[in-house]
Amino acid sequence: MNTADLGLPVAVPSTALFTDQYELTMLQAALRSGTADRRSVFEVFTRRLPEGRRYGVVAGTGRVLDAVENFHFDETILGFLRERAILDGPTLDWLADFRFRGDIWGYPEGEVYFPGSPIMRVEGTFAEAVLLETVILSILNHDSAVAAAASRMSVAAGARPLMEMGARRTHELAAVAASRAAYVGGFHTTSDLAAGFRYNIPTVGTSAHAFTLLHDTERDAFTAQVQTLGGGTTLLVDTFDVTEAVRTAVEVAGPNLGAVRIDSGDLLLIAHRVRQQLDELGATKTKIVVTSDLDEYAIASLAAAPVDAYGVGTQLVTGSGHPTCSMVYKLVARADSDAPGAPLRPVAKKSMGAKTSVGGRKWAARRLDEHGVAEAEIVGTGPVPPELTDHQLQVPLVSAGTVVAREPLDAARDRHFAARSGLPLSATQLSRGEPVLPTEYV
Repeated sequence: MNTADLGLPVAVPSTALFTDQYELTMLQAALRSGTADRRSVFEVFTRRLPEGRRYGVVAGTGRVLDAVENFHFDETILGFLRERAILDGPTLDWLADFRFRGDIWGYPEGEVYFPGSPIMRVEGTFAEAVLLETVILSILNHDSAVAAAASRMSVAAGARPLMEMGARRTHELAAVAASRAAYVGGFHTTSDLAAGFRYNIPTVGTSAHAFTLLHDTERDAFTAQVQTLGGGTTLLVDTFDVTEAVRTAVEVAGPNLGAVRIDSGDLLLIAHRVRQQLDELGATKTKIVVTSDLDEYAIASLAAAPVDAYGVGTQLVTGSGHPTCSMVYKLVARADSDAPGAPLRPVAKKSMGAKTSVGGRKWAARRLDEHGVAEAEIVGTGPVPPELTDHQLQVPLVSAGTVVAREPLDAARDRHFAARSGLPLSATQLSRGEPVLPTEYV
């Protein structure tokens, strides 16, 4: 959900310069050669998953729709292009009236994907479709990387809540996008207020070590926090001595203290000791929250510890070692002329090496076994086999330039849980492995 859904004002800047210059120079050359209006099909896909990953997560679709809707060239932008002599006059005149009027199909947000999956398909004239390459890729590559990391952490955490706390570890705008993607991937809350404001994600936060150090004693700090936020707050107990801090926390807040947070040290050992101490002090319902550079492996290692929630920052917003998904945006079909109804013909890069692609406008479906578990990603260019008709993955996102697929963020989050649960059990193993589903071309 964005601020428009909440009835709140929000500035909507143009996204037209979130692009690479060569997209505009290709446009100019195509206008001159008379090929700009040829009907074209571009597809977004990745040739491989990050090393060791078993599935990917589609995230950022809603942000792509916003970006496409706001992709226009106002006078300020046109003036910049004119001043830099990047484009000639006729091209600038063409851009002045630009709005994307084509169609976009794609995997719905939260769905899983595999190598070769046609995650998004953009159809229109070459001129209008080529302009969207960079903005679409920049959103999908970043958000899907964060969502994939979040999904793995969600699997490792089980039923325990996950808090996104990575705003200070990345660019301020990327932090908002990362919070959104993390929520899609299974996180429950964010510390980033901009993300809470824009996307209505629940927010959390209490105090840092600086607040304890500000006061003359740890007791004074805890007292101030409890008097301000109530006994249900979370007190940070590892500024000095953890054992003494836990004792003081319960004395100040009482046995109904909400939670204590541990941010350093041997989290497994300390969590067990703190749990025992809390129980001995009568604070049996006080929860334990752990932070401190967690990733999915660290979370999994704490599965047997008396931990109630995790806060994750750096590893989450950087994709847990894989900050991009290596998605590409390739022309796969185009008409031979700009005549209405001119048939499409497949095109594809055929150079040596791994950067080849499969031509043709593609559909995608997921074949299930007799138990209803996914067993293969099927990608084709011809008719869809009858047995796969009800298992197609792409849905309309934009029709004739109009967004047709807006949905609450919770819908994408719920979809991800459903899609992940439909994969073979080995999909949730954190050990390195091959994609859990093969991609079959028909």
